[in-house]
Amino acid sequence: MTDPLIPATLAFRDNGTPFSPRHDDIYHSAVGGLAQAQYVFLQGNGLPERWQNRRLFTVLETGFGMGINFLMTWAAWRADPARCERLHFVSTEKHPFSRVDLLAAYAAVVSDESISALAQSLADAWPMLVPGTHRLEFEGGRVTLTLAFGDVTQTLPTLWLRADAFYLDGFAPARNPEMWSPAIFKSLARLAGEGATFATYTSAGDVKRALTQNGFEFRKVEGFGWKRAMLCGYFAPRWRVRRHEPPAPLAVQERHAVVIGAGLAGCALIERLAARGWRVTSLEKHAAVAQEASGNPAGVFHPMLSRDDSVASRITRAGFLYALQRWDALARSGHRLTRGAGGLLQLADNEDEAHLMAEALAKFGYPSDYVTSVEKAQAERLAGLTLAQSGWFFPHGGWIEPASLCAAQIAAAGETVERRFGVEVAKVERAGDEWNVLDADGATIVRAPVVIFANAHQAARIANLEFAPTRSVRGQLTLLPTGSVPSLGMPVIGEGYAVPLPDGVTLTGATYDLDDPEPSLQVAGHLENLERITRMLPTLANAFDTQHAQALAGRVAFRCVTSDRLPMIGALADEAAAVCDADRLRGAWPLDLPRAPGLYGAFAYGSRGLVWANLGAELIAAQIEGEPWPIERDLAEDLDPARFLLRALRQGTVR
Repeated sequence: MTDPLIPATLAFRDNGTPFSPRHDDIYHSAVGGLAQAQYVFLQGNGLPERWQNRRLFTVLETGFGMGINFLMTWAAWRADPARCERLHFVSTEKHPFSRVDLLAAYAAVVSDESISALAQSLADAWPMLVPGTHRLEFEGGRVTLTLAFGDVTQTLPTLWLRADAFYLDGFAPARNPEMWSPAIFKSLARLAGEGATFATYTSAGDVKRALTQNGFEFRKVEGFGWKRAMLCGYFAPRWRVRRHEPPAPLAVQERHAVVIGAGLAGCALIERLAARGWRVTSLEKHAAVAQEASGNPAGVFHPMLSRDDSVASRITRAGFLYALQRWDALARSGHRLTRGAGGLLQLADNEDEAHLMAEALAKFGYPSDYVTSVEKAQAERLAGLTLAQSGWFFPHGGWIEPASLCAAQIAAAGETVERRFGVEVAKVERAGDEWNVLDADGATIVRAPVVIFANAHQAARIANLEFAPTRSVRGQLTLLPTGSVPSLGMPVIGEGYAVPLPDGVTLTGATYDLDDPEPSLQVAGHLENLERITRMLPTLANAFDTQHAQALAGRVAFRCVTSDRLPMIGALADEAAAVCDADRLRGAWPLDLPRAPGLYGAFAYGSRGLVWANLGAELIAAQIEGEPWPIERDLAEDLDPARFLLRALRQGTVR
């Protein structure tokens, strides 16, 4: 279970230097935080010279603190005409500041106006203080900050990236020994790229020994301010001990990708790849985007809560927060999204669940802008109707029209996208360093080094995946006409959901009919939807009978789900190669599996496409580009399309 996140306490010494009462240590030298960052971390790592004329450069920092090192690195990148094309800055922090305290700290210690402007941008984008990995983007995505909130001993081993430079910036080893433990340096060595450099203000003997034991060469140089010495150096192991090399970009002749499917999954991928300069060919069997489940009039979005902060809770939390960021970025760029405002209310199934979840939320200490437990009377004030139970309020949850999101993402991708509709893909075949995408007659539709399957039910079949247990779920929505039911103040979900749309219509649903291929509306489906919402909203009891239900409008769509109800996101396995090597791979881990070069999947999103699509697209783009992953590696492995093959190998059932 994830530990609660405890924010930092802002305090100052008499000389105005910010310090941590928890560790009784200062955040930076009294001589000045900006100057210390420049001397110790940038100059100590040979920056900006080392990133010049490179496509990608990644900095990994231990201890984000006030973010001064990030701000100075960002400023140096902006000022460098030969800067790298994309700068990734990854940092860990056990006790992050609140936005208010962060701004107060900057007001006290940052006097340079150019840095102040960057500090304001960082504070404006500052994430909710919940555990996990948070991805923030600046400069149109060319500068990316990935923050891992949590204990460094737990977060650092879950990161997956290739570091070019390390900023070792925890509190002093005597004050915060966990930050300088042998396990930390072992994790750093696992992530170090060839020739990766490091710098740190400390020169303690234990730190020097840990560096040497993990393959780093160091030298002692003059320290900053009143400090006599500091360390800097580089990764130069005398022997290879890593089981897996850190991620690297996919080797391609041309940065051209084919995305099959133009629903929520496919459009998110198109936007994320185009943002990195890829040429994308979009193939869609229908005549327009968002024609299947993504064509529903609205969908609700919210994180999933559990009393043990399960894998599903952690993944939906990451996806929810990242989706909000991406949608806001689209809106700021002038792209229109049709969405509701004011939050979302989730009702408990019964009083016992309400009580247990309220206890769990209090234990996790989530901030109120993430979720709040609400009593029944308060919930009724929010909803504007009588409710069956109390529940939880998500201030940033709500509803959105998926088609408007897809259209915005395609528009944001611009002219780098070739859109081809009415194209039915039958299979793909390897041809040299590329993939041929073929139709039913065996004719080549397009060739590219990268193909991504974002076409739900058809993905596993076209990709020829045997170990991909997906099923179809029929979902029927019901539209209650204007004036037929009292208006809700916000979406209410529970056993079902009720969403107030702008035209006065209330959307309810959806049925969950496994392996039911019926495409037409069914009266029984309408009645099922009505029965569920009347259990949630007693005011609506007897509002409709069977005769009325026959006249109701609605929509049928088919969701694709896996047996574990998690999506399939990431690189596809080379199943044939794995089967041939089944005995050796019986004890394999995900990174041991052979992969089909350039093939990826983004499907089986079920009813959570709005929450998962953007994060899934960012994860796949990062895997292709060799960038830091946007979520913890263990979570990415829970989404890995090869996870079912891996289970079969471990169980010895692959022959």
